[in-house]
Amino acid sequence: MAKKKTAVKKKTAAKKRPAAKKKVAAKRKPAAKKGTSKRGAGLNKYTYSVSPALEAIVGSKKLTRPQIVKGLWVYIKAKKCQDAQNRRMIVPDAKLAEVIGKKPVDMLKLAGFLNKHIIK
Repeated sequence: MAKKKTAVKKKTAAKKRPAAKKKVAAKRKPAAKKGTSKRGAGLNKYTYSVSPALEAIVGSKKLTRPQIVKGLWVYIKAKKCQDAQNRRMIVPDAKLAEVIGKKPVDMLKLAGFLNKHIIK
C-alpha cells in the first residue's frame, strides 16, 4: 500500500496591524432650532432691495435673488404671460413691461433684465 502524503500547513506569523488611532471628538456647533432656516450660504447670502416696478410684481421690498425669481414666475404663471404655442417666450403685460420691456422675451433672458431692478 502506498502512503498518502498529507499537506502540512506551516503556521506563518500573523502580520500585526498598527494600532488604531483614537478619534478626537470634533467640536460641534449647536443645532439650529427646528423651523428656522440657516441663511448665509450661496445665493441666499444677500438680501437685495428691489425697484418699485419689480416690487409691484414680487410683493416685497427686500428679497434674496432666488425669492425674486420665484416671485416673478408666480406672477407670470398667474397672469398667463407665457406664449401658448412657445412656452419659452414671455409676453409681458403692463406691469411686467416696466421690468422686461414691451417685446416678448425668452425665459432664459429674464435674469438679465432683473439686474437693472435689483439694488445691491
